[in-house]
Amino acid sequence: MKKLSNNKAYFHLPGLFEFYELYKLYLELYKNHREYFYDYCEIGSIYGAPSDCMWGGGRIEDADTEPKEVLSLLRKYNISGRLTFSNSLLSKEDLSDRKCNEICRLFGKYVNNGIIIHSDLLLQYIQNYYPDFYFVSSTTKVLTRFDELVNEVNREEFAYVVPDFRLNKEFDKLKDLNQEQKDKIEFLCNECCYFGCKDRKECYEAISRKSLGIDMREHFCKAPEGNEGYRFSKAMENPSFISVKDINDIYLPMGFSNFKLEGRGLGSALVLEILLYYMVKPEYQIHVREAIYLDNMLDLF
Repeated sequence: MKKLSNNKAYFHLPGLFEFYELYKLYLELYKNHREYFYDYCEIGSIYGAPSDCMWGGGRIEDADTEPKEVLSLLRKYNISGRLTFSNSLLSKEDLSDRKCNEICRLFGKYVNNGIIIHSDLLLQYIQNYYPDFYFVSSTTKVLTRFDELVNEVNREEFAYVVPDFRLNKEFDKLKDLNQEQKDKIEFLCNECCYFGCKDRKECYEAISRKSLGIDMREHFCKAPEGNEGYRFSKAMENPSFISVKDINDIYLPMGFSNFKLEGRGLGSALVLEILLYYMVKPEYQIHVREAIYLDNMLDLF
C-alpha cells in the first residue's frame, strides 16, 4: 500500500492478559519479520486486565495469565502495557482492593505503562500512590458530544482520550483541533455496536457492577442484531468503521496517529484476523497465520 504520510499509526491492541499466548508468537514475528508489516504501523500498547479485578471495566477478559509473565513479555519487546481499570462505579472502599494494588505496584515500576480509566476517584488515588503511570480516558464515558470530547482532551491528567466511536467521522470538527489535541485522540476503529445505540453507558455500567459483584445479571443488548455478538464483518459496515485506507488517506494526513482495536472477550483466532487486517500486508498474512496456527497446532473442530 502506498504510504501517503510520514506519520506513523500507533495501534493499541486488545487482550493483554487473555491473549498472552497469541502475543508471544505475534510479537516475535513483529520484531523479526518487519517486512510482513505495513511500514506505517507501530504497536503503541497492549491493553487489558485480569478477569477478577474489581477496578476492571469496558469488557471482561477470561484471563488467568500471571501478571509477572505479561510484564516480562512487554519488557522483552519494549511495549507499553495498559491496565484497563475503567470501572465507573467505584467507591472509596474499593480503592483498597489487594489484587488491583498489587498489579499497580508491579506495572508501576516501569514508566512506559499506563492506565485506561473512567473514575476520577481512582485517577486521584493512582496518581497519589503510583505516580509513574500515564492515563488514558476511557471510551466507557460515552462522550457523544464533540464539546465534551474537547473538554476531556484538554484535561492535563490524560495522555490520551478515546472518543465515543460515533465521533470518528466528525471530520469538519476534528480537522480544526490543534496538533497537541490531535496527538491525544485515540480512535476506536472497529466497534461493532449499533451506531444508534442509546444503551451503551448502561451496558458499561452493567459490566462495572459485575466486576464489583453487585449485580451478576447479564445485560442484554437491545440493539438490532445485538444477540449475534461481535462480528468483524459487521464492524466493517458500521458508519464509524475506520479502515486501513481511511487511516492512510484521511487520518494520518490530518495529523492523527493513535488507533485502538477492539477485541477483548473474543476468540484469539478472530483477534488475529483483526491484527492481520490492520497491520500485516496482504501478501504476508498467510505467513503470519501459518506461524501462529501451526505452532499452536490449531484444530477448528
